[in-house]
Amino acid sequence: MTNAQPVQPGLIVVDKPQGITSHGVVSRMRRICGTRKVGHGGTLDPMATGVLIVAVGKATKLLTYVSGLDKSYAATIRLGQATVTDDAEGDVTASADASAIADASIHEGLAAMTGEIDQVPSAVSAVKIDGQRAYKRVRDGETVELKARRITIAAIEIEAIRREGAFIDVDIDVSCSSGTYIRAIARDLGDALGVGGHLTALRRTRIGGFGLDTAATLETLAERSAAGEPLGALTMGEAAARLMPTRTATEAEAKALSYGKSLEAAGIEGRYAVLGENGDLLAVMIEKGDQAKPETVFAAAS
Repeated sequence: MTNAQPVQPGLIVVDKPQGITSHGVVSRMRRICGTRKVGHGGTLDPMATGVLIVAVGKATKLLTYVSGLDKSYAATIRLGQATVTDDAEGDVTASADASAIADASIHEGLAAMTGEIDQVPSAVSAVKIDGQRAYKRVRDGETVELKARRITIAAIEIEAIRREGAFIDVDIDVSCSSGTYIRAIARDLGDALGVGGHLTALRRTRIGGFGLDTAATLETLAERSAAGEPLGALTMGEAAARLMPTRTATEAEAKALSYGKSLEAAGIEGRYAVLGENGDLLAVMIEKGDQAKPETVFAAAS
């Protein structure tokens, strides 16, 4: 495995293409970066495109702090047709004429899904049932019933309502908590309106502070690597600053952290990153009383 230049540990925001799994993106990135130590945060279905955070080297330790971030999506719901997967990749299970559905009913149906709600994940999902993924059970012919999960949908904005014969296509932007299934929004809207629904397009536009504005395609990244150019990765310090509050350590504090020692509390609530004076990521800390205890140390003493 070779690469035009050494790739420093960091996070790369990839604009995932359609038709490839998130693991497939990781495989491509291993070749581009010249290392097997590559991981991703936040799986996207093969049909979906958009923001996929890829970590290289020691930055894979940061992925645990990516998984719970809020997300934003652009999606298209087709009303009048239900599928086994709740998206366009599955077989059609039912069809109905949706042409009589009023725009107002669509607005009301989506408005009812905002806020804190209990959402049942799509049956063809990565949720585990007795240790086995739900999607595998469905593909093996089982009928799967998943329990509802509490999620938060901050907003659903309708961008367009397009009438296509018996179908209605609804373009939406969604801001939501981690664990939200956009496919389930399509399914539930179709069920509420009595005509069935599924997702025909999905693009993730943001994970936390990481958006499409800093994303690059796999082709662009491969070209940069072949030309010996920087891939555009965020350093571990830059990435940590987008994930959580930061604190700068003195030289003496940095040395103490390298041995896993606690620091004096700084009065910062919740988890935060400690950076060196040069901006390098040293540790992630949580304060307890008058002590800041390291949760993960990135610059350990050798």
